[in-house]
Amino acid sequence: MARHGALSAPNPLLQLLAMLGVVVLVAVVSAVGVGAFAVWDTARAAADHAVDLEGDEPLPPTIGEIEGGVNVLLVGTDSCEGANAALSGACQAGDTEGERNDVTMLLHISDNPRRVTVVSFPRDMLVPIPACPRADGGEYSAMSSQMLNASYMYGGLACTVKTVEALTGEDIQFAGAIRWTGVINMSDAIGGVDVCVTGDVHDPHTGLTLTAGTHTLQGVQALQFLRMRHGVADGSDLGRISNQQQFMSSLVRKLQGESVLSNASTLFSLATTAMKQVTEGQLLLSRSLTNPTLMVQIAMAVKDVDYADIVFVQYPTRYIPGNGRSDVVPVRDAGDVLFAALRENKPLVLTGSTSAAAGAPEVAGEATKPTPEASVTPTPGTTDAPADPTDAATPPPADAAVELPSSITGTTAAQVTCSQPQR
Repeated sequence: MARHGALSAPNPLLQLLAMLGVVVLVAVVSAVGVGAFAVWDTARAAADHAVDLEGDEPLPPTIGEIEGGVNVLLVGTDSCEGANAALSGACQAGDTEGERNDVTMLLHISDNPRRVTVVSFPRDMLVPIPACPRADGGEYSAMSSQMLNASYMYGGLACTVKTVEALTGEDIQFAGAIRWTGVINMSDAIGGVDVCVTGDVHDPHTGLTLTAGTHTLQGVQALQFLRMRHGVADGSDLGRISNQQQFMSSLVRKLQGESVLSNASTLFSLATTAMKQVTEGQLLLSRSLTNPTLMVQIAMAVKDVDYADIVFVQYPTRYIPGNGRSDVVPVRDAGDVLFAALRENKPLVLTGSTSAAAGAPEVAGEATKPTPEASVTPTPGTTDAPADPTDAATPPPADAAVELPSSITGTTAAQVTCSQPQR
């Protein structure tokens, strides 16, 4: 089982943003009517570079929130093609093999009431890989135990989708994969994301150095932070996942708190950048995700979700005894609890740590989602009649929350966390 070096971990958040970005930006662009030709042109470009998934079906052209739940698989790959090679010591040393999914996340959007859950899957998790189609029309044989990040090398994005579906029992309708340079360009389009570290951090592998405190990162620095492994927590891939979750939480707060999702000009810029990554081969979308109407529908479904209902978790795993901090195996019983709760659209309660790694991020505070100010102008000469208690509608019973096993670690977008330096 070949593996890449420590530098080969892309960034998950930007891939999330790439997806949500493409979704939201093109969504708003089309909804607001800004640049109709640009929307048509970018959608055509995306379709020309799309990947077919089993069960892909076009969506009817209705505008409004997408109906039902949605699963989007987001993948970050470690390509050594073009400018990507300069970002990896492993690429420059020539000791890599193929292109792998070093970051794999499942974005789950529930049906009403809307909740968002992002599940990160460790790249070194040993899982069965099902038989996957080859580009030449043949088929790769199924494998009983391989690292998850080998699935992309064997059969591309469609194979990674099938692998995660087999592990979780979920039906994944949409998928996208982004390379390093695509992440950098998307980060620049966003305008930077705030991250926090509790002490001075230096990672010689990515070259990132941060002093204690809060920093606004974009471009190459954002990529370095998302790839950074040896500078935080216990130096493991699990520690890197928690670093990425901090970045994603901060991104969500920026998108909603600074009204990025309602700024047509910003979204148009983000959409243009995202689609440029598609045409340049840095961002790959399943054909099902290239429908502009679909992008609008998904954007409308997630833009108003409360911070507390946006949850970032790691799929539960355990280390193989005597194998050090490397390969892990899934804890399926705990994972089944998580996905059963998602299928039943139950609120999630985190009972575990913020990370499965030693030196988990510290919770520095709670963020409150800004609420738009509402004003009511009374009609002259009228007064409000006292409320009649008998007219009040009986509130629906609260959904029974599911307490996740402590082996499922993570945070919500409401939690402001700070990464700890590696000790």
